[in-house]
Amino acid sequence: MTGPGPISGYGQDMTSLVERLGASPDAKLLIIHVADLGLSQTTTEADYRALRNGMATSASLVVPAPWARSSAADFRGDDVGVELTVVAELDRYRWGPITQAPSLLGGDGGFPRTITDLWDHADLDEMRRECRAQIERAILWGFDISHLGTRHDALLLRPEFFDIYLELAVDFSLPLRLLGAGAEPNVGFPVRRLAADEGVLFADTFHSVSGADPARQLVDLINSLPAGLADVTLWPAIDTPESRALFGDWADRASALADLLASEEVGQALRDQNVKLIGYRTLRAAMRDTRENTGAGAG
Repeated sequence: MTGPGPISGYGQDMTSLVERLGASPDAKLLIIHVADLGLSQTTTEADYRALRNGMATSASLVVPAPWARSSAADFRGDDVGVELTVVAELDRYRWGPITQAPSLLGGDGGFPRTITDLWDHADLDEMRRECRAQIERAILWGFDISHLGTRHDALLLRPEFFDIYLELAVDFSLPLRLLGAGAEPNVGFPVRRLAADEGVLFADTFHSVSGADPARQLVDLINSLPAGLADVTLWPAIDTPESRALFGDWADRASALADLLASEEVGQALRDQNVKLIGYRTLRAAMRDTRENTGAGAG
């Protein structure tokens, strides 16, 4: 597979990513991404509110999780990607493969709880088949998939699994959620370079907001953004009995939702720093335009 032209951050005299997205070289673009769509009722409803009434611009669907099918009725018009899922980390709330994949099962019939356990037992062919099936099922449900992610970085931190992640991005012509350049040395292989070589687009920097006072964290991030495209993830949830039963950090998740819906500080910071919010569809369109112009269509 041969990637098309310039990718942000690689080589000399190359067009920056924000320029490829139609912005000026000094523009600051931000994707506010909400996680755990389809995982539970409380996270699904929170993501819905954040996308429709708040500042979130993208979300990722956990296809094997219990509320994923319900999400299709409400989210098919939104900027939603697939969070390729091969782990199920919660002790008392389980989900598992949608294909016949014995090597991807933990001891209780669901996915393994940790990526270490997954890596110790996963068969690559079963992993590839499962991940492709998750994408195809989301398409069957009517989602216009905007990007790919991987839950708990399970497909990102080992080269043999990353090959599957990248292969699917190329086959479906979708941007990837990756690692920032500063974190890449900890992985031990050049994930960003490999993706760029295949013409796959990804944000310049990746961030997350969790824990107490999410609004303050988000404001601090916005105030420190350099030129380029940043991706920040939040984990909102509604304060319900379900949320309190599932998540030890339920209060912080509820605060994240409230801040996405109504934080004047965050909105003011975006205006002060001249940061423009976008979704992953913008990257997908640029990536597909380039591939079409170079004759490298989706597989």
